[in-house]
Amino acid sequence: MPSRQLSDRPEKMSLAAYGELLMNLTRREVKGRYSQSLFGAGWAIAQPLATMAVFTLVFARLGQMPSGGAPYPLFAYAALVPWFFFSNSVMSGTMSLVTYRNIVTKTYFPREIVPLAQVGSRLVDLAASSALFVILMIYYRNGIGPWAAMVPVFLALLLMFTLGVTLITSSVNVFYRDVSPVVQIGLQLWLYLTPVAYPLSAVPERYRLFFLANPLAGVVEGLRQVLVFGREPDWGVAGISAASIVVIFAIGVVLFKKTDKYFADVI
Repeated sequence: MPSRQLSDRPEKMSLAAYGELLMNLTRREVKGRYSQSLFGAGWAIAQPLATMAVFTLVFARLGQMPSGGAPYPLFAYAALVPWFFFSNSVMSGTMSLVTYRNIVTKTYFPREIVPLAQVGSRLVDLAASSALFVILMIYYRNGIGPWAAMVPVFLALLLMFTLGVTLITSSVNVFYRDVSPVVQIGLQLWLYLTPVAYPLSAVPERYRLFFLANPLAGVVEGLRQVLVFGREPDWGVAGISAASIVVIFAIGVVLFKKTDKYFADVI
């Protein structure tokens, strides 16, 4: 097979070349998503903003969902920003290897660069939606406390979890193409099993352990605690999520590396 002949060559691209390839693929994804769009990156804001409006109507106005004393739109939006970064990254990343089948089958490079570029391109969306969050914080006169210094830690956990899940789904999708629709359905359900529209404290005690098994629970709750409420995160919840994320990330890396040698033959 041509791909195996290329992969057997002793000459390999340098790390700098791999980095350049990653940046090029990331830029290509961003440009392809927004180049012919009237609102451009504004669509990255529209998605969580529209969902926030629906959640405010359904959960806050009709369902009287508690928000810990914070304005419900701010409460919900703080969780929707990381959620949509994760969800959109996984959805596009799952199909990435199939989408880029031409370079996967004809060129040697670490195959994980392809799903990594998908996740990297979504950082633009994360930055845009985070900018609106800052505006909401100012509008509601919600100050930033010292615990906001923990934000990079929770964002790192979010990124690690997103990468781990994307590596798993993208590699399995090469062999079983029905993974993609399953992922789409799963993400729709996952949103409601994550404390986005409601606080984790609202979950009945008998179901709490089930919700804590969701690695995103600690990330979402942690970001909301340190940003919206300006207080210390629940270290127990954060610790459970961090441990789960490390395990899932390791599984994703190992699974991807064990299967990537077959990608060129199967795609």
